[in-house]
Amino acid sequence: MSNKRPGGESLPSAPSTATDRSPDREVPAATPAPAPDPKRWWALAVIALAQLMVILDGTIVNIALPSAQRALGMSDADRQWVITAYTLAFGGLLLLGGRIADLVGRKRTFVIGLAGFAAASALGGAAAGPGMLFAARALQGAFAAVLAPSALSLLTTTFTDPKERARAFGVYGALAGGGSAVGLIVGGLLTEYLNWRWSLYVNVPIALAALLGAPAFLRDRSRRRGGHLDVPGALLGCGGLVALVYGFSEAEPRGWTSPSVLTLLVAGVILLAAFVWWQSRAASPMLPLRIVKDRVRAGSLATMGLATIGMFGVFLFLTYYLQVVLGYPPVRTGLAFVPISAGIVIGATQIAARLLPRTAPRTLMSSGMVLAAVGMVLLSRLTVHAQYVPHVLPALLLLGLGMGLTFMPVYATATAGVPAQDAGVASAVLNTVQQMGASLGTVLLNTIATGATSRYVHSHVHDPGHSGATLNEGMVHGFSVAYWCSAGVLLLAALVAGLTVRHKTPKPAGNDAPA
Repeated sequence: MSNKRPGGESLPSAPSTATDRSPDREVPAATPAPAPDPKRWWALAVIALAQLMVILDGTIVNIALPSAQRALGMSDADRQWVITAYTLAFGGLLLLGGRIADLVGRKRTFVIGLAGFAAASALGGAAAGPGMLFAARALQGAFAAVLAPSALSLLTTTFTDPKERARAFGVYGALAGGGSAVGLIVGGLLTEYLNWRWSLYVNVPIALAALLGAPAFLRDRSRRRGGHLDVPGALLGCGGLVALVYGFSEAEPRGWTSPSVLTLLVAGVILLAAFVWWQSRAASPMLPLRIVKDRVRAGSLATMGLATIGMFGVFLFLTYYLQVVLGYPPVRTGLAFVPISAGIVIGATQIAARLLPRTAPRTLMSSGMVLAAVGMVLLSRLTVHAQYVPHVLPALLLLGLGMGLTFMPVYATATAGVPAQDAGVASAVLNTVQQMGASLGTVLLNTIATGATSRYVHSHVHDPGHSGATLNEGMVHGFSVAYWCSAGVLLLAALVAGLTVRHKTPKPAGNDAPA
């Protein structure tokens, strides 16, 4: 039966072939959606293991650092490189790692990243001196920069059904938000009952388990096309990111007005501006600008950046508050973070994952940031005589729920609608924003807290016999000021999400969908 135009002219029936045979044009048929991978849930388990390993390694060494410093004879000035070497390589090389994954293949780079991370972890655990440990941590960061975008892009292209995608990103978001807290817990347990070296050795069995599952369960759906690595873009982008991360890390010990810090930050901004200029002209750009020009994706990235700026100071401040002010041992300090991890898991997998298929992402993001801001306000009311259950626990639960409600839809929205051939670099952008936000937030908030503590102590020291109590009160006061600033940043994130992220739930793109 033929259809009719309004004027009565007949329309041809839909052709059964792939294209319209009329001589003046060809109309491609719709590409059928790929069939669901029957091993996709096992693939999620493999990806989740890798993601957990990368995230927790950012904090697992923190509690073990004092023991490692004593064992290796590290100076106070050099000990920061145990942390900085990892964050510098990880944050600076993420964009390059994402583009390599797109060109070489995500499954292949996933396996290479896992194997390299395991080897670097074993090298760090066997370190005979500070230099060997610093080098191993830098290698960990470099391989993590290849592994993290490969893992997220594999997840993006494996789960295409909206409900299953929401569940998968719920698990991923829970690990992304809770991995740092888990790292503190595991680091405390390993340091107290074994030794500091196991905070690095623990990565080896995790990586081996993921390596055994990767060949059997992972499937790279990307259709790799001809292309080459954008070398000028890689030099400009990675150089700018390394300069910024290094500048942020040096701002705390040297001060924001230090010439070296200012030089690094200015150089980073100039290099990144040149990177953006070059990407708009390069024939095969490392970061196609269409990925970040979309308002919804840009809003999700901004929300993630602000959320990590506001959130990551809580781990540093609470660690010092629990150990120094309340006198908790390492294991008890680590276990004190269990509620925030539980809140993230519940918020991401049981609330956000169930609501996202029928709820606007911006509603979940904004609600999560408001909850987290309330938790920060509760933390700002802590005193030197506070108790864990009535004063700290409610704040941690709210923070966990808020992070879970936010991170899960951010990951799903920021990676939706990206062509499969660009999924690696899109995932790298999101990871880069998270890493830069964590670095900047830790430095900024620690600077604010330190300054407030110093002013409090100078204005309250009258009796030398009470200097210890005054120092603790000053420390708590400094943390309180930083928590108020964090609450303001989180509320700004809620506002950004509400104004920029679209109303509808994002739909995943097919392999050839437009960006």
